[in-house]
Amino acid sequence: MAEMICIVCPRGCRLTVDEASGAVTGNSCPRGEAYGRSEILDPRRVYTGTVRITGASLPRGPVKSSAPIKTPLLMDVSREIESVTLISPVRRGDAALKNVLGTGIDIVVTRDM
Repeated sequence: MAEMICIVCPRGCRLTVDEASGAVTGNSCPRGEAYGRSEILDPRRVYTGTVRITGASLPRGPVKSSAPIKTPLLMDVSREIESVTLISPVRRGDAALKNVLGTGIDIVVTRDM
């Protein structure tokens, strides 16, 4: 059993999740149940970082994943983005790295540079 506080809404329900069955208790709404289950069984996070850029006013530009990525892959994504160098100009929303690690998720630029 894992215990956590739900962060989906301001209520902050105290959830208990059974890792074996995926059963969630303590939630006040269905969103809390889905959050608790996904946080224990398949945790994901939006990747944020920077990428090298040549020809811009700054040497690195901010990037993020277009969707949450499984947490065990985040360090591998960081290593992949280190091999990327963009050439200015780049626009917010441009893909710095498409289909990172075969996940179907892109790493996108978050600032015009």
